[in-house]
Parts: sequence; structure tokens; C-alpha cells
Amino acid sequence: MSKQPPVVDIVIFGGHGDLALRKIMPALYFLFSQKYIGVESRIISTVRHPFSQTEHRNLVHQKLHEYLPPGHCSEAYWQSFSARLTCISMDITDAGSYTELAGLLQKFPERARIYYLSTPSSLFGNICTALEQTGLVTPDSRVVLEKPIGHDMASFRQIDDLVTAVFHESQIFRIDHYLGKDTVQNILALRFSNAIFKPLWNSQNIDHVQITVAETVGVEGRWGYYERYGAMRDMVQNHLMQLLCLIAMEPPGHLDSDSVRNEKVKVLKALRKMDKREIAEKTVRGQYRKGASNGLPVPGYLEDDTEPHVSDTETFVAIRADIDNWTWSGVPFYLRTGKRMSERFSEIIIQFKKIPHSVFPDNGKPVEPNKLVIHLQPEESIKLLLMNKKPGLTNGMSLRPVELELNVAEDDPRSPTAYERLLLDVINNDPTLFMRRDEVEAAWEWADYILNHWEEDSIRVKGYTAGTDGPSAAVALIERDGRSWHEHG
Repeated sequence: MSKQPPVVDIVIFGGHGDLALRKIMPALYFLFSQKYIGVESRIISTVRHPFSQTEHRNLVHQKLHEYLPPGHCSEAYWQSFSARLTCISMDITDAGSYTELAGLLQKFPERARIYYLSTPSSLFGNICTALEQTGLVTPDSRVVLEKPIGHDMASFRQIDDLVTAVFHESQIFRIDHYLGKDTVQNILALRFSNAIFKPLWNSQNIDHVQITVAETVGVEGRWGYYERYGAMRDMVQNHLMQLLCLIAMEPPGHLDSDSVRNEKVKVLKALRKMDKREIAEKTVRGQYRKGASNGLPVPGYLEDDTEPHVSDTETFVAIRADIDNWTWSGVPFYLRTGKRMSERFSEIIIQFKKIPHSVFPDNGKPVEPNKLVIHLQPEESIKLLLMNKKPGLTNGMSLRPVELELNVAEDDPRSPTAYERLLLDVINNDPTLFMRRDEVEAAWEWADYILNHWEEDSIRVKGYTAGTDGPSAAVALIERDGRSWHEHG
């Protein structure tokens, strides 16, 4: 007998925000349609301004058509899904405004409650406190927190202290959507289910690692938010740190949430804290200037707001990070992220060391080192680059690199989104792919150290033209070590 899908009540705070309508609601639609969530479950959206239930459902319907792949919004199924949608107008910072929400939730006190805080992190504490004051926190309640939580270590702790005063750590799901990608999870499968990689995964065999998250978009109307955070806080402290941890962590004893997260914390605590000279040499801050993107002229960061500004906020970061432990000592991890770059892609490059001696003359051409290339977006794939003989009657043994595809073809042409995976994990109460408090603290500690030195030592942003791959200093950063950025494509 198949297990019945769980029936839950999901409350989305900030229910008409961009994230809720663009990512969360489509993910819930698919989970409902594929029967991962019981049909009696409810999705309750809180909004600031009065909306009728019909207006709310019409808005969600419109956004599903806008954001779902063509042909995936079934009108027949929409009728069933829309019946689960409810909208409440309230002031989420005022416990006195929670009366209507309390009335809805208390109709089914036995249900698990999932509170998704799709709001600025400055409101997390107010919302959790109000939920407690109105008696809406049950032992089977869970709260989902969007990143970034806070602006630095101090503000993170201040916000998280308010949350943990209401919810137990086991009830808190700090989300990073990168961890919901199939290919990111495949890193664990690739590393820990294949014996061939274990003896190679160390400083004796790996030359260096590159992690790049490149975007072609600018701040796109989020200038105020981005001005406060910048690329270091918005991307490096969470997304890139999480990817680094999955590559560098030791095999966990079990695939349970604490075993995996314990190993990630060890990596973060082993990250070397650079001195002032090293920070100047091993980090690059950039800010895009006007240029062209996708063949069209685009403004610079300073012109991306409605009013002209002077700002030293970075939209690009490149860092050489080092991990001081037995496994990774001497292996640089090159991190790079930026907006308005030439292409949109996210990838991890594991470059192995060169062979110590080549027996193939091949007109003096060096044998290229092997690479494991993990593409995260726009397409997800894993490729192993190996050297092979060129076919035909060539003189001698001429070699060429070939790609060994490690992807599994799926019958379903539509891959589940990261938010589908992560929301399903919340529903099933599995926190493995979410961040624990000490993990976030360790990431903030390392990021804060660099951010503080940038400010104290007046390390200014270097301009780069929109539509390029960042400032030339980022190229110099890796070339000083005799290496180069992997050519994407």
C-alpha cells in the first residue's frame, strides 16, 4: 500500500512578493500536481494590502502562466489547485493582526504548519515573535528562512536569536536554493558512491578548483537592496561557500542531516584567514560600467537606479581561498561571481595535476590535465575531460581532449526545480540540504573578515565593462599562480 502524501498548512509571509510568485508558488503547484502534497493541504499567502480571494487566485494564475514552462499549467488541474489557495491581508509585524490567520490554522490543529518567511530578514524576528504570542507555534511547526540572513555576523546572530527563541533548531530551515539543484546533490553521489574518485580527491592529485557564478543581468530594480549587500554578502557568503563545502568536505559517516553539516562546518572553519597583504593580492572587487549585454546597450551600476549615485559597492568578486587541512593544503580554490558578465553560467572545475612525464611527442604539445566540469546553470551536466588518441592514420600518437558525459537521461523532459526539492524536504522534515546555525556563523565569520579589511584598507572597486568577464585584475589574480580561468562553453 503506497504511503499517503502529507497534508500540511503552508503560510507564505510576503505572499505577493517576487520570490513567492516566481519560485515558491510554481514549485508548490508542481508538488501538488505530482501528489507529493495531500490534496487537503492549504497555501495561505499574507499580503499587505486588501485582496479578495478571487483577485488573489487570478494573480497566482497569471504568474503560473508567466513562470511555468509552456504547456505545464493545466487548466483542469488549476481548478483543484486554486481551491487550496487563501489570501490574508495583515500587518505581519503586529501580533494583533494575526487573528484571521489564527482562526484558519486552528481549524486543523493536528496539521504540520510550514511558515515560509519570504520577506527581508529584518522582519524574521517580528514574525516569529508574533506567531508565538498568538499561539501558532506547535511542536510540528517549521519555519523557512530565505538568505541572506542579516548583513554580517552580528546582525545574523541578532535575527537568529529571535527566531531560535521561538523555534527549536530542528524546526528551522535556512534555505539556499543552490543546494536544491540536482547537479549539486549529484556532487555527493559522484564523490561518495564511486571508489575511483576517493583516492584522487586530495592535494596530491588535484591542482586547483574553480567555482564561478556569472550573471548577465544587472541589479534589475533591486538597487536599494544590492547597495546594502553587494556581491560578497549576496553570493559569496552563501552560494559559493556552500559549493566549496560540498567539494572539499570529507565523507560523512551517514547521509543524515547532522553528519553532512558537521563535515561542511569543518571546511568553513579550516578556511585560511588572510592577512592585509594577502587580501590585497588574493581578492578583487569590481563594479560594472555601461556596456552591452545580449547585443543591447545597458547602463552601469551607478546609473541602474532612478537617481545618479556614487557608490563603492561591488558587483563582482574574485577570491583565492585556501583550506588549511591535510586534504587540501596547497590547493587554491578560486571563487568568482559577478553581474553583467558576458554569459550566464554557474560551474565548478576540478582540475587535476599534469602527468609527471609525457611519452607522447605530439609535436611538442603538452598533454592537457584532466578536468571534472560540473555545470549548474543554465544547463545541468557533469563532464570528465580525458585525453585520447586522435582517430586516423596520424604520424605518431597525436592526442586530443574528449568529454566523458556523466549525465543520466531522464524520461521527463522537465527537471524539478531547486525550490521543489527543498520545499519537499521541508514538508518531509528533512533538513540535510539546509544550513545549520553554526554553519552560517562560520561562513559569516570568514566573509566579515574580508569585508572589514576591504573597508579598513580602502580597497576600492575596479571598473569593468558590462558584457565582459570582470576586471582585468581577476585575470591577473589567477595568472600570478600560473593558471587561468576555464573557458566556458
